[in-house]
Amino acid sequence: MIIDCHMHTPLCGHASGSPTEYVQWAARKGLQLVTFTCHIPMDMGGFGNYGIRMKEKHLPKYFKIVEQARTVGERLGVEVLCGIEAEIFPDEQVMARMDQTLAAHDFDFILGSLHHFTSSYGNRLRTADARTDFEKVETYFEDLATGARTGRYHSISHPDVIRIYGTVDHFDPAEHEKSIRRFLQSVIEADICMEVNTSGFIKECAQMHPDPLILDWASEMGVNLTIGSDSHNPQSVGQFYEIVLPLLKEKDFTQLHYHRAGKRVAVPIEG
Repeated sequence: MIIDCHMHTPLCGHASGSPTEYVQWAARKGLQLVTFTCHIPMDMGGFGNYGIRMKEKHLPKYFKIVEQARTVGERLGVEVLCGIEAEIFPDEQVMARMDQTLAAHDFDFILGSLHHFTSSYGNRLRTADARTDFEKVETYFEDLATGARTGRYHSISHPDVIRIYGTVDHFDPAEHEKSIRRFLQSVIEADICMEVNTSGFIKECAQMHPDPLILDWASEMGVNLTIGSDSHNPQSVGQFYEIVLPLLKEKDFTQLHYHRAGKRVAVPIEG
């Protein structure tokens, strides 16, 4: 069973194509299950306004267009689930407002993402006096670990995305092994997953998230994985799976996971 558990919609303001088109492309590529995960609304400007995430008023339309895609998927043999890409931020007062949105809706799947390039997280790094690249990366993985421990998320997405978008100039996971392993341990202890995100291949790092070295540690430690293309257009659904799935098998991963009604389901890795 081939799955893709990270796909967006135009409601976020930086994606194109209807959810129905995403599902049609998924069927062409032989996927049996997809999960939409548009960016959750945040009512603080520091987390990005429209153009980065949908607004609260968009949620009813989000559910409607995903439901329309689900109907199309039934005809094409593709199960369609409805998730959300939620935010990770180390301030529970800020997260309390987001939690109201999570509690008000029955999402199948909740991704946790720390978007380090937002002004809110820039303020966080300044408050932590994280000035050097090393200090910024250490703080980032500490905050990812804290997010994992909350139990708020089913999977932590693109876990080393800090290596792109300009927050740091240098990222070598080997230099941060202790802090990254602490993050991985927090994922295990919270009984959640880490995402393998294939969109990195089209970004400046030209590599999936996370780095293969981090995947080695995750395999050794027994971390459970979800997988997603982070698609922002239909043609990106399932992108680079022909590279990533064999690599995961080489690293002794045998399963991937998706979530339906918040319950984790394991499927064997194909490819």
